[in-house]
Amino acid sequence: MSAHHGGCLCGNIRYMYDTEPIKKVLCHCNDCRKISGSSYSVNFLVPEAAFRVTAGTPKVFSKVADSGETIVSYFCGDCGSMIWRESPNSGPNKVLKAGTLDDSDGILSTAVIDAEIFTRSRLEWVQPIAGASQRTA
Repeated sequence: MSAHHGGCLCGNIRYMYDTEPIKKVLCHCNDCRKISGSSYSVNFLVPEAAFRVTAGTPKVFSKVADSGETIVSYFCGDCGSMIWRESPNSGPNKVLKAGTLDDSDGILSTAVIDAEIFTRSRLEWVQPIAGASQRTA
């Protein structure tokens, strides 16, 4: 397995991980809409032990999420790119924003989404992904 690399839009924050994601998840919560500027976010759960920041220091923002849990967001203080999040629900894993991967076109085009979460907030015109588990919360 080769390492995957990624970072923020301006390149000041860089990271890598050297394992396959545990899960590939779409999140339809209101927070993910706001931070992605889109209708949902695409997230890869990556074990903390396999992940490391290789350049820069992300800014940190914490808040109580739709789940009721405190979620911590890591982002670039210069360009604003959200890079990953952490919460008690994700365990010892980074919730990596898949669009920040350097090869996101290749990786995302072949990704099999395992689950969709916060489907109660899914927009009417977004169809469920066949084969992916569906969670309302």
